[in-house]
Amino acid sequence: MGALPVFRWRLAPDGYATRRQLRALGLRPGGQDVAAQLERPRRRRGPLVAYLYRVDLAVPVRPMTPARRVALAAANRARRVCPVCRRDAGYVIPTSLGACVPCADADPHGSDGSTR
Repeated sequence: MGALPVFRWRLAPDGYATRRQLRALGLRPGGQDVAAQLERPRRRRGPLVAYLYRVDLAVPVRPMTPARRVALAAANRARRVCPVCRRDAGYVIPTSLGACVPCADADPHGSDGSTR
């Protein structure tokens, strides 16, 4: 495979799309290789790069089956359970905290949080 064609930001020809643009059209790359890339120049850093796929080679997204829906719900439910207190936090627990907010904010020395 040769070098990829490179287009400036917002100047890609018709027939190319990013993954998000394909998804908005109800399509997915379907195993095709990256066809081109967009580059957006930035000051003091390397350019932002977006990979493009050919729309004519894209295939429809797979439909959501009942089994996939159940598996996705179970995975999302698991992301809401705090590994420390084992309770459903009511939100997806941030990986930066690793626990629900009350458990993450708890003083490691065991204080109850009072100021006395």
